Amino acid sequence: MNYSNIRQHLEDLEIKTLHPKAAKSLYAKRDVQEEECPVRTKFQRDRDRILHSKAFRRLKHKTQVFLSPEGDHYRTRLTHTLEVAQVSRTIARALRLNEDLTEAIVYGHDLGHTPFGHAGEFILKENGSYHHAKHSLRVVEKLENEGKGLNLTEEVRDGILKHSKGKSPLITEGNMPKTLEGEIVRIADKIAYINHDLEDAIRAGIVSESQIPEYIVKVLGKTKSERISTIVISVINTTIENEYKHIVMDEKVYNAMYSLRDFLYENVYFAEPVIKELDKAKGIVKALYEYYLKNYHLIPNYEKYLKLWGEYSPNQAAVDYVAGMTDRYALKKYSEIFIPKVWAVV
Repeated sequence: MNYSNIRQHLEDLEIKTLHPKAAKSLYAKRDVQEEECPVRTKFQRDRDRILHSKAFRRLKHKTQVFLSPEGDHYRTRLTHTLEVAQVSRTIARALRLNEDLTEAIVYGHDLGHTPFGHAGEFILKENGSYHHAKHSLRVVEKLENEGKGLNLTEEVRDGILKHSKGKSPLITEGNMPKTLEGEIVRIADKIAYINHDLEDAIRAGIVSESQIPEYIVKVLGKTKSERISTIVISVINTTIENEYKHIVMDEKVYNAMYSLRDFLYENVYFAEPVIKELDKAKGIVKALYEYYLKNYHLIPNYEKYLKLWGEYSPNQAAVDYVAGMTDRYALKKYSEIFIPKVWAVV
């Protein structure tokens, strides 16, 4: 094997070693055809394009649950993304599905999140059809690469769009990813955030381990490691037992995991200390959105994107700009626009 056929060797290896229902990079399609990389498969290139994007770098300064925490060990959107990637690859490898595809989807799945987490998303939803999964897709299709997009494969874009399920069941016919790898990310996202949000809430003193219902502890385990292992092993075994119809877990584990999610909603996400800060964040995002809606000519690159795309509504421009902000950049712009400066009078 030499340099010129490494990619072809990897594509052949996928066909020979992956499960028959795994997505194969050889057959992946892009909207715009391009010359193939001699070393990397299509899914590997997609992963790298997202990893090197500006939107991915901004995730390190975007809130997961706790706004501007004083400790260094609370999760951000970036650390959440890396944890989802680890869970996804573990499941994909065990099931002989395509790890590169799951990783690419994971890296792109939260690019569309607003500053201040779901507080920011709530405000932008009030002013249109904003949803972070749809906006994540917009980021990779339109906003990145100076408005030209990343030209990702259909499989990666589909997985990004359909990774989010809200409070609906894991298997929701009519809104499922087209690949099993996309289904893995859909489950891994939930596995990761439920467990790391609980760990962060315990660290913050909002809840204690003793408050976790006994039923959940009995089924899933006492520690974060035990809970994740229990769920992941259940996903692997149950998916195999069900002959890869969907990525699933057994009913007992499924019910316990959702009970843990309900526990978080009742005791963490709507806890008074969290809600108080989220209300402040909503005020900031609302003020910025309304300001840039009225002053859209001040949005960087507005004229450039208008010329590139042929149309670019003030509302969409305001949403794109505000949604792309990190927490600290939003605070900076809010301070510049709305907080009076102290004048030095001689």
